[in-house]
Amino acid sequence: MSRRFDHLGDVETFIAVVDHGSLTAAAVALATTPSVVSRAVARLEQRLGAQLLRRTTRRQGLTEAGRLYLEQARAAFAQIDEAERAIQGQGGELSGRVRLSVPTTYGHYRLPPLLRRFAERYPRVRVELNIANRNVDLVAEGFDLAVRLGALPDSGLAARKLEDAALCVVASPEYLRRRGVPKNLDDLAAHTLLPFEMPSTGRIAQWQFRDDGRDVDWTPESPLQVTDDVLGVVSLAEHGLGLCQSYDFVVAQRVAAGTLVETLPHLRGRSRPFSLIYAPHRRLSAASRALIDALAGES
Repeated sequence: MSRRFDHLGDVETFIAVVDHGSLTAAAVALATTPSVVSRAVARLEQRLGAQLLRRTTRRQGLTEAGRLYLEQARAAFAQIDEAERAIQGQGGELSGRVRLSVPTTYGHYRLPPLLRRFAERYPRVRVELNIANRNVDLVAEGFDLAVRLGALPDSGLAARKLEDAALCVVASPEYLRRRGVPKNLDDLAAHTLLPFEMPSTGRIAQWQFRDDGRDVDWTPESPLQVTDDVLGVVSLAEHGLGLCQSYDFVVAQRVAAGTLVETLPHLRGRSRPFSLIYAPHRRLSAASRALIDALAGES
C-alpha cells in the first residue's frame, strides 16, 4: 500500500524556503544543502503540476499558485500541531514544548523559582524562554504564552492576572549623602532622575505615586535616559547616578543589603499589573495549561 502523504517533508521544505527567503537560507535552517532543498521543491511542483516559486538570483518569490498552496499548507500543519497539543500529557507523564516570552523584570526576579518548581514537577516539558523588553506577536512569532506589564489593550487575547507589583523610588546612600533626600514631589526637580523609555511606545514611563489619597502620574525628566532594558535604571541608581522608580520585588534585596535606600515612602500605594496572555482561539496543550497554573501559583 502506497503512502498518500509521503511528500510532507517536501512541503515543509517549501515552507522553509518561503520563511527564510532563499534556498540557501532554508538549507542552513534545515541543516542540509541548497541542492537538496531545490530538489525537494521541484518534486513538490512536479507532484502538483504547478510552479510554486519564481526563481531569481537572490530570492524566491511566490507565484499565485504558490501563495494559495502556502496558505493551505500552513493551515494543515497548524491543525496537526493542534491535534498533538490536544493529547499531549493525557496518556501519562506530561511532555511537550511551551514557548514563553517574558519581560526582563519578571524573567530575572519572579520567574526563576516558579520555573524551577515547574521543571522539577514536569521534567519532560521543554520550555523555550524568551526574555526581552518588547511585546512579541504571539501568533506570528509562534509563542504559546507571554507575560505582559501594565494595562492590556483590547487585543482579543485571553489574559490572566499574575500580580499587582508595588512600586517604590530608590537611590544609593552615596547619592543621597551628596544630593540630599527628597521630601516631596517638588523636591524631585532638584535631583538627577533616571527615566526609562518604553519600547512599545517610545514614551517615557511615568512614575506613579499616591499623594494624600490622590493618584499622581509624574513624568521624570533628565539628560540621562535608559532605553531597551528597564533594569538599567536600577543598576545606574545603585552606582550613585540618581533616583529611579522600580518594583519592590526588583530592589528588595538591594534595600536589605543597604546598596539602595527607599525615598518618598509616604507616596507609596501605586502598582502595575503583570498578566499572562495567550491566543484564545488556539487550543492550549496540557503542558501550556500546566505552566499557566504554575505561573499563577495554582500548582
